[in-house]
Amino acid sequence: MAEKKFTGWHAAMIFVGAFGVIIAVNLVLAFSAVKTFPGLEVKNSYVASQEFDVRRTAQEALGWSVSARATGGLLILTVNDETGRPVQVSNLHAVLGRATHVKDDREPNFQFDGQAYVAREELAPGNWNIRMKATALDGTAFEQRVVLIVDKS
Repeated sequence: MAEKKFTGWHAAMIFVGAFGVIIAVNLVLAFSAVKTFPGLEVKNSYVASQEFDVRRTAQEALGWSVSARATGGLLILTVNDETGRPVQVSNLHAVLGRATHVKDDREPNFQFDGQAYVAREELAPGNWNIRMKATALDGTAFEQRVVLIVDKS
């Protein structure tokens, strides 16, 4: 029986095969990253930057603090003023989703119960974001991304 020798041709094929696997995996991961997260925050960043300081100053003047929690199948969004009293807004729009992709995005139907905004939402454990846009009773726009960590329990 003839013994096979390891030649330069074999070494070249191993080298090409190893780098081929690395390149293929990188392409799959890059495609997956681009496909699942659009990365778009605003349509025109230049226009948004021109209005940023004015909107931030008006929003900060409201003195609102926002927090969220999920419990018993309810998503609770609390908006308080600087004295800690609940704030009722004239308009609230929120998008609930994962931090890493948009496939789980949905718009909760928040209702004000006198203390907070409540919506029925069953959430899987993990990191969630609520991207909220509200309008104060005086017409001031308020936007904030609220991070919500849902524990396994």
